[in-house]
Amino acid sequence: MKALLIVDLQNDFLPGGALPAPDGNNIIPVVNNLMEDFHFVIASKDWHPNESVHFEKWPVHCVRGSLGSKFPAALKSKNIDLVLRKGTEDTDDGYSAFEATNVNLVDVLNEREVTELYVCGLTTEYCVKETVLDAIKNGFKTFVIKNATEAVKANPGDEEKAWKVMYEAGAVIVDDIKYNGLSA
Repeated sequence: MKALLIVDLQNDFLPGGALPAPDGNNIIPVVNNLMEDFHFVIASKDWHPNESVHFEKWPVHCVRGSLGSKFPAALKSKNIDLVLRKGTEDTDDGYSAFEATNVNLVDVLNEREVTELYVCGLTTEYCVKETVLDAIKNGFKTFVIKNATEAVKANPGDEEKAWKVMYEAGAVIVDDIKYNGLSA
């Protein structure tokens, strides 16, 4: 079975948010279309406490229950079957969706007999990359949907390095899932 995993498509990572991917809004229509093609759709969320060691490295963002932690209104979130919460404690960063604290993602995927995981979302250099690497480490054939993924672009060159690291780890980089015949 194939599953779609949308990483951290939250208001604080979009233009106008606390830690925006400059072009983050551009992926919302693509993600909405993708969700229609999968029987199992998962989304991760940063869900930080008010105070966190994570904020020593990053601006305060995605504080649980805040507007910044919510999915954007334009996202068809009713199509999401499971929401993962990560970065929920003061002691963890929660970059990877596999670090969710509300469920064990590996167990859920195995119970659903998911063998192929299609990953998209925000941001390429951090949470998407770490999620993809963990998916591969856990034995899932992993695809990254490039036109449904955006970077925060905090440091020049980081986005390109992230794509290279994911590819070299074994991820299949897909430019446009609909035109590559990979639709679930």
